[in-house]
Amino acid sequence: METSPPTSEQLLAARNLPDCWNRIGVSGDSSCGELSKYVHCRNCPVYSAAGTLLLNRELPATYRQDWAEHFSREKSRIIPGKLSAVIFRIGSEWLALPTRVFHEVAEYRTIHSLPHRQDGLVLGLINFRGELLVCVSLSRLLGVERESVGAKPCKVYDRLVIVEWQGNLLTFPVHEVRGIHRFNPEELQESPATVALASTTYSRGILNWGDKKVGFLDEQSLFSTLSRNLS
Repeated sequence: METSPPTSEQLLAARNLPDCWNRIGVSGDSSCGELSKYVHCRNCPVYSAAGTLLLNRELPATYRQDWAEHFSREKSRIIPGKLSAVIFRIGSEWLALPTRVFHEVAEYRTIHSLPHRQDGLVLGLINFRGELLVCVSLSRLLGVERESVGAKPCKVYDRLVIVEWQGNLLTFPVHEVRGIHRFNPEELQESPATVALASTTYSRGILNWGDKKVGFLDEQSLFSTLSRNLS
């Protein structure tokens, strides 16, 4: 069975040295009468004396071997996923796009409608730091229901996502942004025919994120379609 080198508390106990700070001091019940004088155990001469005895102790015969074994053990490392995506929600659908296309997430603001653009895909223009950006409806393009999430009405957007595609900025409203999710390519599952993104034209597959199914969007086909509609 693997063992770790002893802690300072264990060494003190083995040598019958005081460790009153763990019982009646700041790490215990603070009942020590000396606390009113020294405020903290580290200012107390008993604490300092114990530290001096601990540092000046003779090293055990197995000291070097114990530490050598400790540092030579294979470390278990969590390897991060090779891909990353930003997860967001539109209506009742959880969606994701590759992190590289995201420019910024901003608070929702007024969208100024455009004359002669009543197709529903182009919502209008927004003022983003003095620059006018085209705001599009991903909800309409993907066929996502935005009327409700469960039984709660969900018509008001909370965030604007600004993305960059081929050097141009574009924005679309979402109800929620939940941050970056890292994953490996083999974790991506095929989209079932029953999901709201049943067209699958814009979906690369499904990601499992907690207890939720997230539609991972294909940015190439998505933004190519948007560019054609904007031209």
